[in-house]
Amino acid sequence: MTDDLLPARPMPAPQMPARQMPANRTPAHRSRADLPQDDLSAFLIQPAPSAARPLQGLTVLLVEDSRFASEAMRLLCLRSGARIRRADSLRAAHRHLATYRPSVVIVDMGLPDGSGADLIAELAAMQPRVQVILGTSGSDDLEPLALEAGADGFLSKPVESLALFQRAVLAALPPAQRPTGPRALTGEIVQPDRLALREDLALAAGLLAGEGGSDGAAPPGAEAIDYVARFLGGVARISHDRALADAATALQRDRATGREIQADLSSLSRLVQARLAGGSPI
Repeated sequence: MTDDLLPARPMPAPQMPARQMPANRTPAHRSRADLPQDDLSAFLIQPAPSAARPLQGLTVLLVEDSRFASEAMRLLCLRSGARIRRADSLRAAHRHLATYRPSVVIVDMGLPDGSGADLIAELAAMQPRVQVILGTSGSDDLEPLALEAGADGFLSKPVESLALFQRAVLAALPPAQRPTGPRALTGEIVQPDRLALREDLALAAGLLAGEGGSDGAAPPGAEAIDYVARFLGGVARISHDRALADAATALQRDRATGREIQADLSSLSRLVQARLAGGSPI
């Protein structure tokens, strides 16, 4: 047998000398090359807030069922430097909170599967606590309920002023996380995409027709009527639609006093359908 028919003997891998950290470098001075590949700490450097982007580095979880309100909040976060994630129900919010801890949570008080006050109380009791918890609603009379549950502040809808939004978040942040130096005040008002408003109106039309909400979140019957009245009242306030707001208020009032509501439901349904049928939602 000749040598060229023998299986090749594997050559030993060359031994690389262990990388030594200079004596004058501490772990705090390590570069990315010094870190093992599974150590992600080098990639988690958060940008510092600035006068132009005072919420830079923050992650906002918005718990909001209205897509139109969510679009406005997305624009506010974008202008402020914050990242945003959205949950459209209590159930979805719990899924988010099980996987990460946001810096800021903004909770709508009327959600399809329960009260935002319950989630606020839950967040306020967490250890460690979420840094900023804000309630929001189109009904100003829900502000005391949000604060009593543990919210740091309250955003009255429509939330469209960049200055007011930033002020509410910054007021609840620890001083060390606020940007230093003067901050330019802006009169900017965000203009959310009107297609998001149409999606809200389509959802309401389905609820009024008894089709139920998305993901089965909205309960049927009387509870669904209460929910759609609150939902459309908030949507009307955000979109500055006075006629729709008045119709939603009438339905809520007559429900609360035990009056006949069929005429209210018919009126509200007609208004929603008219806005969906027209080229412009309002």
